[in-house]
Amino acid sequence: MKTEEKVMKKLFSLVLATALVISMIGCGKTEAAGTSAEASATATEGVLKVGMEIGYPPFEYFDADGTTPIGVDVELANALGEKMGMEVELVDTAWDGIFAGLGKGDYDCVISAVTITSERLIDYDFSNPYIQNYQCIVTMADAAVKPADPSELEGLSIAYQEETTSDDFITTYAEENALNVEPFEYAKVMNCYDDLANGRVDAIVCDSTVASSYLGEGSEFEQTWIQEADAEEFGVCIQKGNTALVDQVNTALDELKNDGTLDKILGTYF
Repeated sequence: MKTEEKVMKKLFSLVLATALVISMIGCGKTEAAGTSAEASATATEGVLKVGMEIGYPPFEYFDADGTTPIGVDVELANALGEKMGMEVELVDTAWDGIFAGLGKGDYDCVISAVTITSERLIDYDFSNPYIQNYQCIVTMADAAVKPADPSELEGLSIAYQEETTSDDFITTYAEENALNVEPFEYAKVMNCYDDLANGRVDAIVCDSTVASSYLGEGSEFEQTWIQEADAEEFGVCIQKGNTALVDQVNTALDELKNDGTLDKILGTYF
């Protein structure tokens, strides 16, 4: 029995020693993984990744070369990055997935003519507003029918960009006022104007700030109605709870307002 006890003690000691070695190896792997994650996080510091749908003039669109992003939001993003001491990386994203991408962390914020709404404030945080906007109606300048009010859209084919406040506006208005319209939804607002020019639709409901880039002397388009009240406000959309970034953006935005940079950007396009 004594001999068996010695053998058992040796075996027990061996098991403990082996377990200790395995435990130390495991800890070593965990620490290495943690170091790698920290290095990855450090590698992204100093870069502000901005999601935007580059196809929404005058806020974000490609220059004549077809590759250079320009527009209000592009200049705003770069100006904010400069004030924040960060390099700006633009991430071109389809509008219908832009908020999902923010939620997944594909970018730090969205600067893409995003209206601050009570519904969006439930899931996201926003900076202070940087511009006001109204819904409006646009037709061809030589159109036979020019609605001077949403109620006059009755029986017409109406184009708008899907999942936008224009979509919400005309859909809600039609439901509440028993308005009979033929809806035409588009992924990009530019397609609305293409089809209006080609005679496929009768009118467009869109942001007044967007319509302004299609209007002016000699334009083939005409704005026939614009909201008189209840202005929408655009802001920088940020992941919920990221108060540090909200504060950084607001501080930078205040500086852009105070030094005249924001007015200069807006004056370039409006």
